[in-house]
Amino acid sequence: MGNPGWSRGVRPGAPGSRTTRLELFYDLVFVFAFFNVTALTSQEPTGSNLLRCLLVLGLLWWCWTGFAGLGNAVRADQGWVPVVGFLTGTATFLLALSMPGAFVDEPGGLNGPLVFAGCYFLVRASQLAVFGVLARGDPTRWRQWIRLALLPVAATGLLVVSASLPGRIAGDGAATALQLTLWAAALLLEYVVGVRVGGTYWTVLSAGHWAERHALMVLIALGESIIALGVGPKFVTGLPLTWPVVIAAVLGIAVASVLWWAYFDTLALALEQALHRSRDPASRARLARDVYTYLHLPIVAGVIFFALGLKDLLVEVADPDTPRWGESLGGYWILVLYGGVGLYLLSLVACGLRAVRVLRWPPVVAVLALGALAPVGARVSEVGALALLALVCVALVVVETRGQGRRRHRVRQLALQEQEAAEVEQSRWRHEHL
Repeated sequence: MGNPGWSRGVRPGAPGSRTTRLELFYDLVFVFAFFNVTALTSQEPTGSNLLRCLLVLGLLWWCWTGFAGLGNAVRADQGWVPVVGFLTGTATFLLALSMPGAFVDEPGGLNGPLVFAGCYFLVRASQLAVFGVLARGDPTRWRQWIRLALLPVAATGLLVVSASLPGRIAGDGAATALQLTLWAAALLLEYVVGVRVGGTYWTVLSAGHWAERHALMVLIALGESIIALGVGPKFVTGLPLTWPVVIAAVLGIAVASVLWWAYFDTLALALEQALHRSRDPASRARLARDVYTYLHLPIVAGVIFFALGLKDLLVEVADPDTPRWGESLGGYWILVLYGGVGLYLLSLVACGLRAVRVLRWPPVVAVLALGALAPVGARVSEVGALALLALVCVALVVVETRGQGRRRHRVRQLALQEQEAAEVEQSRWRHEHL
């Protein structure tokens, strides 16, 4: 509590802190926003809309990772910080509602692009306000905080300018290209300049909290992919449960389970252990930035694309007016479905290579196999394409799990010992104080 920025309303985090229930509550809003991004592509499946999806997702992820950093520095459920969280959650929910009109203003309501820009600024400003309270009293940190605070102002300004372009520039192609350029500039400003300016400002106080926050987001995203598979408006009205539906459901759950295994069985534990071993604050901050802030974005994006490819699949297979095993997906949707899984797996490979200096070849081979099977998957039925995907994924899990051997045992045993030690300490404290 020696930092002059600390006050009674803000309590510092601790090296052993973990994720609070309040942070999980906020994450529900962010996950809703993440998966509302798919509305940008599902309505009009084009390359430009896919790029819009990625740009919105990038800005949304920056909002979330800023909130994760805030929860690492201070106790998110203490003092007046929960008020900031509720404000962030409300602004994020409104931001999600504005996503379908984030690029083109639709008549009959508020200006969608301006609402998105305003909500984005509100989320970022509320987070930085807490860091501003912490920086007061320290001239060096205060000057650095001012530079950081200017970034969301500039990024929001670019979004506001882009909101006014389509109506002023002749030619939809030119307007779209310039608008996407401005959004990309806002994204790069936050990710590149923000990291460079805040490189020495930000530290990871609790490695366990930082790793757990990102792992839980991956877990919640995987859960949403299952919801995307099973939820459809026509199911409510009573479409029949047929064998093709049962088989498609089993295949979809199998792929989601493999994605869980590929991350949580060993890799997530190894990443957290590497972050704990990094004692130097600057080295730990760089590792946390590369592995979690940067590389977990394509992990979540891969899950979102996978969910987008699964969306309404069971409904279409169950519909009596469609072929028994579903229509063929075609090139665009097979790119989204297989590409989402491939992006997820390659991101896991990059995480392992950066954190533990180990190149995992089975996921790379699996991605190559998906690329080779994509032309076939685009022509066969939906259930057939999903079956090919499940076959590759299950083979990946079997080969990689059998091949890890001692490394897998060592990582998991170390994680178990840490868990048992924490349980003993918690039991001792409860026995003495409760």
